[in-house]
Amino acid sequence: MAAAWRYTLGALAALSLATGTAACSGVNSPEATDPQAAPGPNTVERPVRLLGDGSTADTGPQPKQPKPRRMAPGEKPPQFVVFSWDGAGEDSQRLFSHFRKVGKKYNATMTYFLSGVYMLPESKRTLYEPPQHAAGASDIGFNDVRGVRDTVEQLRGAWLDGSEIGTHFNGHFCGRDRGVGTWSPSEWKSEIRQAESFVRNWKTNSGLKNEPPLPFDYSKELVGGRAPCLEGQRNLIPAARSMGFRYDASSAGGRQVWPSKIGGLWDFPLQDVPVPGRGFETLSMDYNFLANQSGTTKGDPSRREGWGRQMRDGLLDGFERAYHGNRAPLFIGDHFESWNGGIYMKAVESVIARVCTKEGVRCVSFKQLADWLDAQDPDVLAKLRRLEVGQAPRTGWAHLGEARSYAPRQPVPHRPSWHAPSSQEPSSHEPYEDSGSDDEDDDKPMRIKPVRVRPAAE
Repeated sequence: MAAAWRYTLGALAALSLATGTAACSGVNSPEATDPQAAPGPNTVERPVRLLGDGSTADTGPQPKQPKPRRMAPGEKPPQFVVFSWDGAGEDSQRLFSHFRKVGKKYNATMTYFLSGVYMLPESKRTLYEPPQHAAGASDIGFNDVRGVRDTVEQLRGAWLDGSEIGTHFNGHFCGRDRGVGTWSPSEWKSEIRQAESFVRNWKTNSGLKNEPPLPFDYSKELVGGRAPCLEGQRNLIPAARSMGFRYDASSAGGRQVWPSKIGGLWDFPLQDVPVPGRGFETLSMDYNFLANQSGTTKGDPSRREGWGRQMRDGLLDGFERAYHGNRAPLFIGDHFESWNGGIYMKAVESVIARVCTKEGVRCVSFKQLADWLDAQDPDVLAKLRRLEVGQAPRTGWAHLGEARSYAPRQPVPHRPSWHAPSSQEPSSHEPYEDSGSDDEDDDKPMRIKPVRVRPAAE
C-alpha cells in the first residue's frame, strides 16, 4: 500500500505541475501580470504525512492560490465572483467532474460545500449521531461505496485545482421540528466534528483501503460552510468560530454590497438578484429561481428554456450592476442537480463562461475572498461598504465618499423576496406564466415549504 501511495502522490504532483501556476484570478490569460492576481508559491515536490487511517494527508500548502495584496490608494477593486455548490457529491450525473472542467477552462476556482454523510456508506449510517435525532437519521440519506470513491476522487482533484472544500454539514435537517435552526452552539459543534470525522475516516468507513488519500488535512482546510436551508446561523456562528472557521455562508439572504463580519466571521450571504420580467428579486441560487418558476423539479418541458434564460439573465444583471457599480463580490449558489431538465446547470455554465473571462474579474473561492479581504485596509473596506447596490464613486475610485448609480440593462426595483429555503426539493404550485400578464400576483415570489430532499447518490 505504501508503494501504491508513493506512485499516486507522484501522479498528483504531476497533475499540479501540468495545470500550471496561474492564479484563479478570473483574468483572460494564465500568464496575466495583474499584481492582484499573482499566485503564491506552487510547490510541486510536496512532503507527505499520512494522517489517521490514511484517508487524508498533509502534503503542504494548497497549490494555485493567489497571493493577496493590499490595494493601493484609489485603486479600483477587483470584481470577485464566487460560485459555490451545496452537497458537492459525485453521482451518476457526473456534474462535479463536469464543473471542475468548466472551472479550469475559464480559470475559475470555486467552493464545494461537502455534505459529510456523502462520505459515509449506508451500512455505516449509525456512526452519524445528529443533534436531536436518532443515530443514523438523515434527510438526504447516505452514500454507497462507489459514490464515496467517486466523490473522493473529485474532492482530491478539486483541491489540486485550487478550489475550496467547505462543508454543508451532514443530515440536512430543516424546519421547526428539530431542524438546524433549533440547534444550540454545542450541538453545532458536534455536527462540525462529525463532518470532519467522516472525511478523516472515509477509508475505514467505506473499506476502500487501497485508494489514495485526500491531499489535505481537513481539520485545517475547513474554514467555512453553508447551513442547510440557510437556517441556524445565530447559534452556528459561535460554534464555527470556536472550531476555526473564518467565514459563514448561511445568511438567509443579503444585498449586493460589500461584506462585513458577524460574530468575528466574514458573512457571505446569497444575494438578491433581479428576476427578469418579474417585479421582485430572489436569492442567487438555482433552487430559488426554480421555486419562483415551476415550483417543482419536473416543470412543463415547453417552458424550461425560458426559465433557464431567466436565471441566466438574472445572474448576469446582478453581475453587471456590481461590475459597473460598487464592485461588491457576487455570490452564486447551486446544486449538482438536473432539475427541469438541467436548465439551471446550463445557465450557470453560461454565466461562468461570460463573467470569468472579463477584465478585472476574479472567479474565486470563499476562502480566497476571505484571504483578500483580510489583507485590505479596514478603513477602505468600511468606505466600500457605504456604496449602495449598483453605485460607484461619483468621481472615481480615489473618492469613495461620492457615488453614482448604475442602471441595469433592464432596471428592476429591489424588493425583499420570500426566500425559498435552499437545498430543498420544492412542493408544487401553479407555475409562473411567461405571458407578460398584468396580474398583480406575478410580482409576488412564492412561499415554498421545505420538504425532504432526495439523496445525491440516487
